[in-house]
Amino acid sequence: MGNILFVLGLALIIGLPKTVLFFTRRPKLKGTAAFTGGVVLILLRWPLVGFLVELYGIFILFGDFFATMGSFAGNIPVIGPYLQMALNRASQASGGQRNAELPV
Repeated sequence: MGNILFVLGLALIIGLPKTVLFFTRRPKLKGTAAFTGGVVLILLRWPLVGFLVELYGIFILFGDFFATMGSFAGNIPVIGPYLQMALNRASQASGGQRNAELPV
């Protein structure tokens, strides 16, 4: 249920039209389908498979945020450089796009 509340919180923060626009953009449809399918699988009592499908959907939907998170995490003392390195690698694996096309 936390994932459903996450989507509702996102809608409250950036607004319903921008949330719908974000989840229905053509490059994000595969991630939206995976995320929704994962929620349905969890509700149908397939929690492990549903969680893995949701994780894939979240990676597709929010993968372009990893570069931004990496630059912010790099300022954390001691563990910052390691976090930044891991998030930059994840961002490159997801296509390496910046947040220029995000509706926020």
